[in-house]
Amino acid sequence: MIIVDTGFWLAIANDRDKHHQQAKRSLLQVKEPSITTWCVVTETCYLLLKQLGNPAQVKFIDSLGSGTPQIFDLQPAHISRVSALMRQYSDLPMDLADASLVILAEHLDNGRILSVDQRDFNTYRWKNTHPFQNLMFNS
Repeated sequence: MIIVDTGFWLAIANDRDKHHQQAKRSLLQVKEPSITTWCVVTETCYLLLKQLGNPAQVKFIDSLGSGTPQIFDLQPAHISRVSALMRQYSDLPMDLADASLVILAEHLDNGRILSVDQRDFNTYRWKNTHPFQNLMFNS
């Protein structure tokens, strides 16, 4: 499974995004199923609405109906880990969507991600020691 972050969805949706072409190439190269979190879906909808308007967010939501990507649910048991991650990476700072992706990587035991956010995902470690492999830039 390949984890997908908000910035990737925004780049795919907006042909004026500086990462649009790279995101399209990455999407064509990835042959595995993708997965994200409801936190990322929420953040993506908010930013699509703000940047591109309601039709863009509706198109994104409609695309989720195909079952790709799969969507991972954070559970109440994850709250303490979210809090610990936000404290650990407070200098960036880490938001809820990014914390949810670290937890997802820990759940999958896999840190392969599509993200335009090189700084943060080069810094974050899942299970405190494992780096992410950003397929947007390392493919």
